[in-house]
Amino acid sequence: MKIIDKQTPVGLTISELAGRTGVPQATLRTWESRHGSPRPRRLPGGHRRYGEDDVALVAEILRLRASGLSLQSSIARARAVSAELEPSVFAGLRRRYPQLAPQVLSKPSLLALTRAIEDECCARAERPVLFASFQRAGFYRDSQARWEDLATTAEQVVVFAAFADHSPRGVSPVRVAVPKEAPLRREWLLVCDAPDYPACVTGWELPGQEHLTDSTRRFESVWTVDPKAVREAARICAGLAEAFHPRQDLEWGDRLSATPVQASPDLDRALSLFNRVVGYLDTAQR
Repeated sequence: MKIIDKQTPVGLTISELAGRTGVPQATLRTWESRHGSPRPRRLPGGHRRYGEDDVALVAEILRLRASGLSLQSSIARARAVSAELEPSVFAGLRRRYPQLAPQVLSKPSLLALTRAIEDECCARAERPVLFASFQRAGFYRDSQARWEDLATTAEQVVVFAAFADHSPRGVSPVRVAVPKEAPLRREWLLVCDAPDYPACVTGWELPGQEHLTDSTRRFESVWTVDPKAVREAARICAGLAEAFHPRQDLEWGDRLSATPVQASPDLDRALSLFNRVVGYLDTAQR
């Protein structure tokens, strides 16, 4: 029988995927609900359909598990080497949450927004998982004391930048050196993943600003407190950390596995208003 991938109307059923990989259907469902992989396409009736890429993904997870890695690390690393890896948090959120309206902000405005999220969410959140991208190592050094303080109450803290090397094991925040060709080098990022206070802001540095001073650089930016969008941003960050430094021993616990509740319409309206206010303030500042 010819196998049709999930870009076509048919694809593999979950029983066929289980038969191809040797992983029981119940286990595949558990991996999907707790870890977000594999991700099936859903038919109108709700039935799952998988493609050949899902077969390869499950096979890679099994190979990594056999090498001694935990299930969470195996799934994260398998996703990192598959098409599921998002090279950019900004691009990933724009693609998966098109309702997030981008705005072009100056660096001072983006920094103020980021600091507000740090102070409000990180101060009040219960043991958050934090990710941040600083682009240049010097930018992180300017904020290092602040982030070392944040790390004392967080469950896990990972910072990305053009570091010369990764931090040794046991050091927090965990420093992940971003390769020169990686899109994350152009990205501004803060993710605070916590059940009680999720928030995320990310910005993509506009091209052609080499002649500008640092304070006048501008970023196309989005931010959100939608729990599902924040969780997706955190999962992208976890995948990038695994891809850039596979030997780094990072465990995310159940925090990044479960699917959070959907944001309420009231939250969406508040975010829309806040989005407009920040845009007006940035325009007035310039």
